Amino acid sequence: MILISILSGSGVSERKSMSPAAKTVLQIIPALETGGAERTTIDIAGALTDRGWRALVASEPGRLVEQLEATGGEWIALKAASKNPLTIIRNGFRLAGLIRDKEVDLIHARSRAPAWSALIAARLTGIPFVTTCHGKLNQKGRLKTLYNSVMARADIVITNSAYTDRMVIEKQPLAADRTTIIHRGVDVDRFSKAAISAGRLNALRQAWGVTPDQSIILNLGRLTRWKGQAVLIEAMAAARDTLPENAVLIIAGGDQGRTRYRRSLERLIVEHNLNDHVRLVGHCDDPEAAIALSKTVVVASIEAETFGRAAAEAQALEKPVIVTDLGAVPETVLSVPAVAVSERTGWRVEPDSPKALADALCDLFTLSEEGVRQMGYRGRKHVIENFSLTLMCHKTLSVYDCLLQSEPLPGTRVETEALNQAGNA
Repeated sequence: MILISILSGSGVSERKSMSPAAKTVLQIIPALETGGAERTTIDIAGALTDRGWRALVASEPGRLVEQLEATGGEWIALKAASKNPLTIIRNGFRLAGLIRDKEVDLIHARSRAPAWSALIAARLTGIPFVTTCHGKLNQKGRLKTLYNSVMARADIVITNSAYTDRMVIEKQPLAADRTTIIHRGVDVDRFSKAAISAGRLNALRQAWGVTPDQSIILNLGRLTRWKGQAVLIEAMAAARDTLPENAVLIIAGGDQGRTRYRRSLERLIVEHNLNDHVRLVGHCDDPEAAIALSKTVVVASIEAETFGRAAAEAQALEKPVIVTDLGAVPETVLSVPAVAVSERTGWRVEPDSPKALADALCDLFTLSEEGVRQMGYRGRKHVIENFSLTLMCHKTLSVYDCLLQSEPLPGTRVETEALNQAGNA
């Protein structure tokens, strides 16, 4: 009963008064291993310390702890990945003590299990509570729906794309008046031609066994069926008579134990006699150089993704992209008919369609070198203006500012209602 009372309370109504001094923000995530949510945690910690604020991250250990500390952030060990209800509750009370000891002003959770602990702590201490939905909310049955609902119980719910935003509101209507879209940010300095040395490019060419005169079609991501690698191989077979002889598809991604799927791709390559035109090269440790070597990057997913990282990073490196038209990936790409041909940065094609992918590839290879360059320039400009790391950090810190100052966040229904009330006063 005590716990129910805590969770039903509102952190907004109990916020402590704030002074203009530097603030302390605590982010919580299961573990600081590799991944989009983890990388974003580090990025926000860096933005906080750059501002002069204190950045704390509670999680289980991982390879990114050192990177967090290099930004000036502080790591706090916590069994945050556990889904055990008793551990979650214990974590909540421990976080509440931590919030008081460290004088934390705001807590930000990026995954469901630790978000329940963060919610308990926020209600016990009266500080603002933020969540970010980085992935899908798969839910079947009332128990899973309840478990997912924690992401909608925050004062502000950040979603990483319009697609994710619609999904969250559909599955968790509680969030409908408090979501705000902040796309994941691309480090446009890191994903820049000027940042990639010739040595890195040559090393990758040698590792892949490609020559400078070959035109690389790149698919970058782990080997898994829903990423659509098999569909892309079929597209290469369909386009073989139209594509230039020097075109080669590089599928760069580890199988992560999916050996049966990798072998099925290998068989497909042999069946279509594509040994000279398709290569499975395994995991790539230098995605920036991989993209820089390519003529185009293809995102062939046959299931919806909640953001379009590969497409955004490719455009930042001035590469035309071909993406399947589902999920959030199309949000990152300017394509006909949404824009004129002269404004496009790539192609959006029907998912799970070898013919659609083949047609887009053939269309790309009919463009002049200048046409490809111009599309690349537009792509980089598009990412800088809409999907940069700087913009993501600025928008996230603006969420913090609004909550700490008890102001409605622009773009949410909360802000709209506040404006209407002010107008009627």
